[in-house]
Amino acid sequence: MQSTNPVHSGAVEGVGGNILRRFRSIITTEERVQKLEKEGTHILQEEIANIRQAFTAAKDKFLKIPDALKEMPKLDPKGIYVNKNLRLDNIQVYGFDYDYTLAHYSANLQCLIYDMAKEYLVNELRYPCSCLKFKYDNSFPIRGLYYDKLKGCLMKLDFFGSIEPGGCYFGRRKLTRSEIDNLYGTRHIGRDQARGLVGLMDFFCFSEACLIADIVQHFVDAKLEFDPSYVYQDVNQAIQHVHRSGLVHRGILSDPQKYLVKNGQLLRFLRMLREKGKKLFLLTNSPFYFVDGGMRFMLQDSLGDQDSWRELFDVVIAKANKPQFYTSEHPFRCYDVEKDTLAFTKVDTFLPNKIYYQGCLKAFLKITKWNGPEVMYFGDHLFSDLRGPSKSGWRTAAIVHELENEIRIQNEDCYRFEQAKLHIIQELLGKLHSAVGKGDECEEYTSLLQDLNNERQKARQTMKDMFNRSFGATFLTDTGQESAFSYHIHQYADVYTSKPENFLFYRPEAWLHVPYDIKIMPHHVKVSSSLFSR
Repeated sequence: MQSTNPVHSGAVEGVGGNILRRFRSIITTEERVQKLEKEGTHILQEEIANIRQAFTAAKDKFLKIPDALKEMPKLDPKGIYVNKNLRLDNIQVYGFDYDYTLAHYSANLQCLIYDMAKEYLVNELRYPCSCLKFKYDNSFPIRGLYYDKLKGCLMKLDFFGSIEPGGCYFGRRKLTRSEIDNLYGTRHIGRDQARGLVGLMDFFCFSEACLIADIVQHFVDAKLEFDPSYVYQDVNQAIQHVHRSGLVHRGILSDPQKYLVKNGQLLRFLRMLREKGKKLFLLTNSPFYFVDGGMRFMLQDSLGDQDSWRELFDVVIAKANKPQFYTSEHPFRCYDVEKDTLAFTKVDTFLPNKIYYQGCLKAFLKITKWNGPEVMYFGDHLFSDLRGPSKSGWRTAAIVHELENEIRIQNEDCYRFEQAKLHIIQELLGKLHSAVGKGDECEEYTSLLQDLNNERQKARQTMKDMFNRSFGATFLTDTGQESAFSYHIHQYADVYTSKPENFLFYRPEAWLHVPYDIKIMPHHVKVSSSLFSR
């Protein structure tokens, strides 16, 4: 029977109409979403295609070094690079370390130290006789590496304390990124993990780093259990013995022609400072007989028969025991060159042509009355030579012999070409990651991402091999960031250069300024990718 209740009939029709309208609205919304998704997919694919097109165009330009790149100015390998503004006319006193600062050594020295240390490990610490077959590999280590005493890895860190993915070795085997992640959980070294690391920062560390890696590899190959901390402890003890016992000193002086480099420019620099009325002092951990023999050999072609290198310096201090020299209160002792003995009289003044042993910074400043800011100290070891003076108010100059070669490599067109390629690829990767959100990956994205990453890895490896196949450049990581070694140079050195005599190219009254456009290290050139568009 047909309902005659108009209210009931209208209510049913109203409810049904609302449901129908809502259903149609949902369909319309879904259609809109689908339409937007299709449009979004189309836009995304178009953006990926544009990035692919830009990458293809860039690869065509990768076939030839642009003329604009060749015309870029070159940096001076013998330049002085400035971290903190410095007025040389304010510097009245110049202090110098000896080893690898005034004294320049040939590559043969690292082999000598390495061989003497491995013999000590075998003869005194009873390491396997097979270790005597080890040979120093000068292509393996660089300065500024870290050794993890807990895990046994030799690694390179970047400016922010993260492990360089291509620069972490267990023995002589390079670890993969996944192995690094498994060992450390993350590439960033935290404060707790950092306690287990030891820095290998001076020029003698080349032989130490190589010997550590060779010992670890030997134990791994022989399937012997070992504690990585003992390896460091024993190798470091062996290296220290070689120096403190005088073995390496006698070895060098027995054949100075093989180990020392003659240097007339050094004499010119020291004499120039004297002529300008500057005060000079020598502060070294080495014994006097070793310094004397080395200076005589290096300067014998430039000094007259009656001249002595000691006349160049107002104060000569040997066996100073740095870095404790800067914090202890140890008194100075006058050294008798003829008798090889130390005097018992108190040292309250520095006499001409006398040699002094031990001492401390507090007594040094009290005797000389030299104020901190007017003193500049030159040294090669960031912690033993420069950290103490820097914290004590002296100005500091880091001597980094590798700098000269690394700048020459950076000046080469082929290096700058790879650097520009790397920057272009980095920009394209940035655009690709910005365009594609998580969950939006598609086949075109995956393919382009893989191609870009492969091209980037090729550029990184090519640049790395120009410096050192194992660890790359001293100052840079493979990714183009500054290294941890750069961080310490930036922290403790007002200026840095490859040799002290490079100051001959600057007036003694010069103002040395930090470049206004640097990122971190002033000797690093950032090659712009825009040079490819000219």
